[in-house]
Amino acid sequence: MKLALVRACTRSACFELQNNTCYTAPASFRVQLNGQTVLEACCTNVFSLFSLEPGKTYHLEVLATDGDTGTLDFATAAESFFVDASRYGLVNDGVTDNTAFLQAALSTCPPGGTVYVPAGTYRTQSLFLCSNTTLYLEKGCTLLGGTDRREYPILPGVLPCADEQHEAYLGGWEGNPLDCFAGLINVINAENVTITGQGCINANADNGDWYQHTKVKLIAWRPRLFFTSKAKNVTLHGVEVCNSFSWTIHPTYSDGVNILQLQIHNRADSPNTDGIDPESCKNVNIIGDSIHVGDDCIALKSGKLFLGTVMHTPCENVTIRNCNLNRGHGGLVIGSEMSGGVRNVTVTNCVFTGTDRGLRVKTRRRRGGCVENLRLSNLVMERVFCPFVFNMYYSCGTAEKDRWVWEKTPYPVDGGTPAFRNIRINGVTVVGATASAGFFYGLAESPIDGLSLTDCHIEMARGAAPEKPAMMGNLEPMSARGFFLRNAKNVEFHNVTLKNADGEAYDTDESVDGEF
Repeated sequence: MKLALVRACTRSACFELQNNTCYTAPASFRVQLNGQTVLEACCTNVFSLFSLEPGKTYHLEVLATDGDTGTLDFATAAESFFVDASRYGLVNDGVTDNTAFLQAALSTCPPGGTVYVPAGTYRTQSLFLCSNTTLYLEKGCTLLGGTDRREYPILPGVLPCADEQHEAYLGGWEGNPLDCFAGLINVINAENVTITGQGCINANADNGDWYQHTKVKLIAWRPRLFFTSKAKNVTLHGVEVCNSFSWTIHPTYSDGVNILQLQIHNRADSPNTDGIDPESCKNVNIIGDSIHVGDDCIALKSGKLFLGTVMHTPCENVTIRNCNLNRGHGGLVIGSEMSGGVRNVTVTNCVFTGTDRGLRVKTRRRRGGCVENLRLSNLVMERVFCPFVFNMYYSCGTAEKDRWVWEKTPYPVDGGTPAFRNIRINGVTVVGATASAGFFYGLAESPIDGLSLTDCHIEMARGAAPEKPAMMGNLEPMSARGFFLRNAKNVEFHNVTLKNADGEAYDTDESVDGEF
């Protein structure tokens, strides 16, 4: 058994079994720490330990029911101060507003210290974390979001500079710099920040008016549950997060973001409640998370055309591993706000269940940017409309009325022309796909360039109701179709099997250049 330390915090640590299974371990196992059993009947490749002592060395042993074992020595991070937030006047009745008390503890915590929140339910509005601190939520602790939007501060979309020439961007909504409410938990212009523990961060959005009139700005645009801006070395580990106002975990323009073994739950009908949406971030690790939401499970973004061209900041160097993506509009989505580019993305050992689409990459003209260097391997998908969607004619809402969105004849190539290239997919097993085995549609003037599928096995569902494999104007619903490709070059399919498909395995035309 190969056993690795993912991250050691002051009072917690995250570990991973390194194998070829997707999310679930080959056999259940128990965990011993310094000779004492601390976990039993574990069944996932990623697991965590809590209530550890800071600055201490431990000996870890994993014993699986199939006889396999693994050992590892590790040390927790040092801690300078232990700040018990209850000493600041907390009231754990779920009604009293604790925002000022919690913020006082967070703001006065010395560098290297841990703010500890004990069991109880603490109603709060926006909290802001400081550099070189840890927030530890004890088991049984719930931070419960307030329901009155008027009690949340507003993050301005644009901050003018004193030189009257430059400006900074803070608040945002769907890829544009716009005033929005601050998140429940915020890390802004800070570094070396950790949120960990076995507690819960419940935005409580389903008990407010956050899901009403979602396309209308009401004072400001909706907040996120967790938000970062221009942060460095941020870790979110172990906690349960639920009932988000909109996008749940939304790091922006940040470097070194670790999102480890979270349980993310939002109502199926909650609008725009994506799970994890890194935007223009680099060096992102999304490992061991379980996501069950009302929109996309994971979405990588880099702003719409204005921010993409002004900031020139791609979303890059992203690792997604051993995650359970269970229900959502898309399992892993890139775009449609991708004007700054998305590159160097590796996805392995993940399970997609009941996500409308599995891998979904979407853009359209006037978005610009390049999606490149995608590596996906060892994935399992079940009950999806379409496992692979690369759609450069993405259409939704009022955009369907614009001719430039859906027109299939070539347009001039300019700064607003997007590109998809260098995509490698291998070792994917799909069961119960309903619409199409794969949908790849490049722009007439910007074909998908460099697409490889190897050792992939797709089984279509029999008798499924027709569905649209992609959101595109003038696209008819499909049922149990094979691979549909238009405007693609340097395509290679090797050892790709297709079962229960109606009609031809590959629907292509003269716009497609490849080997099948």
